[in-house]
Amino acid sequence: MVLGAGVAAAVIGPHAGARKAAIIGAVLGTVPDLDVFIPLGDPVTDFVQHRGPSHSLIVQALVTPIFAEPLVRVMRGLREHRGATYLAVYLCLATHALLDAMTIYGTRIFWPVMPEPLGLGSMFIIDPLYTIPLIVAFVWALCVRSWTPRIARVVSVALIVSTAYLGWSAIAQQVSEKRGDLVLADLGIEPDRTWATPMPFNTLFWRVIAIDGDRYLNLYIPLLGTQESVTAYAHPRGETLLSCIEDLPKAAELAAFSKGFFKVWEADGRILVSDLRMGVTPNYVFQFAVAERDGDALSEIVPVRLSTERGAADRDIDWLWTGILGERAVRPAEEDDLYTGESAVRVAGPMAPRPSACSPG
Repeated sequence: MVLGAGVAAAVIGPHAGARKAAIIGAVLGTVPDLDVFIPLGDPVTDFVQHRGPSHSLIVQALVTPIFAEPLVRVMRGLREHRGATYLAVYLCLATHALLDAMTIYGTRIFWPVMPEPLGLGSMFIIDPLYTIPLIVAFVWALCVRSWTPRIARVVSVALIVSTAYLGWSAIAQQVSEKRGDLVLADLGIEPDRTWATPMPFNTLFWRVIAIDGDRYLNLYIPLLGTQESVTAYAHPRGETLLSCIEDLPKAAELAAFSKGFFKVWEADGRILVSDLRMGVTPNYVFQFAVAERDGDALSEIVPVRLSTERGAADRDIDWLWTGILGERAVRPAEEDDLYTGESAVRVAGPMAPRPSACSPG
């Protein structure tokens, strides 16, 4: 919302006034996310199809006249500035999609030419250092009616600072990935794939997810710390259960959307799939029950999204601050799975696959 407000203020503020431009931009900046109100049939489809056509730069270009032309006709200050109005509308929509693509969720910014979701994953979905400059500019614009050199400077600085922060996040992600590769090499691990993503609310403390066959590792990397401040934790991934559900369309849909960063596990007779990229072990934001067990057989069910319990993760706040400051700390929620290269993955408790015909002991 505040990004859209800043963009619109910069483009049409001189013609419409700071307050009106900021309000128009704030509304337009939220439009792409209205797709969450469109039911697509089941929780899995709703999950993987969010940030779809409404976030496409191509679709947004096509619908720009629908929003821009009424503004030109209704607002007197824009009647002689049709080009600027069209540009402002498109940029409000497009910057929403591009900002989403900086997060790890996945955004179909080139649909339908390239329908695959793209996500750099260098920004957490909430980051105060990115948002605060834009909030200041938005509130300031609401407090003034006309466009002045001072509000022009405020908006410009907010957009420059926030955009520079996005650039920094991409650099920090690369640094984190390289440091993670060094740690994995020291542990003698050659992973199938890795992905670095920031911990909540910052870009100084990162998690590198490494898929290594039937397990995955979380590496927590404080950018302000040394290699010795990095900690690693290994967990079962439940790949032995994958053969049981490989023919289930919803499970395959989740696996593809996660780009291979998923785990399969069993709890209370149900087979669950969790996206490892969003949330932190054991509290993943997106996990779904996709099948239930009847003896050694599995039957597909209507997917159910499961809520997560906080548990030991309530102690993550102190640990998070320690990591942001560059110090080494063992994460309470994963302390039993700390990995040093000699320790084995703990296969016990609710996180582990249950031995069965599909997942031999």
